[in-house]
Amino acid sequence: MSSDIILTAGVRQNLLSLQNTASLMSQTQNRLATGKKVNSALDNPISYFTSQSLNDRATDLNSLLDSISNATQTLDAANNGITSLTKLVQSAQALAQQALQSASTTAKYTGDVANLTAASVATITSSHTITVNDGTVTATFTAVGGAADTVQAFLDAVNNTSGLKVRAELSSDGKVQLEATGTNTIVVGGTATAGEADTIGLVSGTTAAGTTNSTRTSLASQFDDIRTQIDQLASDSGYNGINLLNGDALKVTFNETGSSSVSISGVTFNAAGLGISASTNSFQTDSDINTALTNLSASLTTLRQQSVNFGSSLSVVQTRQDFTKAMVNTLQTGSDNLVLADSNEEGANMLALQTRQQLSTTALSLAAQASQSVLRLFG
Repeated sequence: MSSDIILTAGVRQNLLSLQNTASLMSQTQNRLATGKKVNSALDNPISYFTSQSLNDRATDLNSLLDSISNATQTLDAANNGITSLTKLVQSAQALAQQALQSASTTAKYTGDVANLTAASVATITSSHTITVNDGTVTATFTAVGGAADTVQAFLDAVNNTSGLKVRAELSSDGKVQLEATGTNTIVVGGTATAGEADTIGLVSGTTAAGTTNSTRTSLASQFDDIRTQIDQLASDSGYNGINLLNGDALKVTFNETGSSSVSISGVTFNAAGLGISASTNSFQTDSDINTALTNLSASLTTLRQQSVNFGSSLSVVQTRQDFTKAMVNTLQTGSDNLVLADSNEEGANMLALQTRQQLSTTALSLAAQASQSVLRLFG
């Protein structure tokens, strides 16, 4: 406003009122257009920077939600793998049980003394021997005299002889049992006297060779095929480059500073990791089948326990995922409360300002009429 122009007090007052109203209208229009009552630090520094801080944290947590979601899927993939591995192990178990039901056709020798245990002691003179021969390889048990000459020592001497095609074990009724692993004979001999050998139920002689059970051989082959599938399935149970069934570990971060997290250890659940060995001697001996069944039962227990462990970890991750989503919503709501405008209130303000502007314009016009009256004196 030029200082060379002289306005009356009434006109000047109404002009200032119009300018103030125009400024308020501009501010209200801006709020209606942006939806915010605080658009910059100049509007309200405290609210602006507090809102920005809340939004920044919400953004950080939102980015963490992606990694948490990936962790959930990784655990879910591992759990799916365990479920399928369990089915494969159960199939292998069924094959082994089926093989056990098919009678062995290889040579078998059963002692005549029952109720023996692994700790039972054979009464044999020191340096006397009991031998077991398969026609080619010979296992020799040499007595040392005394408590060390146990049934278990004899069984170990037979089973630990490399290349011997005979398995030794105690039967369910406590008798020493020798079983050929192929189409070979079983020859019991040695320097022990008949009475000494008979203390663990053995009698020198030859058990004629048997035949290979083709059913057991076929089932053993199928068993090994399933074992291969276990290896392949375990290696295919990863997600996004992390396989918890192949020894990989997973760390999930829950907050923006990294101070809250959980580490999930992986396991190796291929056939070897589960303790499932390939079929031995084509399942020709009951002993080998029973060993396989024992290993399969142990692996099922391991799978079920690990499923519980992964389920617990998944529950924790999902709970934190829900918590993070809720926290992001809380932060964004708090941020909005500080800077967002109430459209209803701003609309009412605009209507009131428009009315004030019209009234101020009318008042300015009335104030100017006093000056116009002076002109009439010169008319």
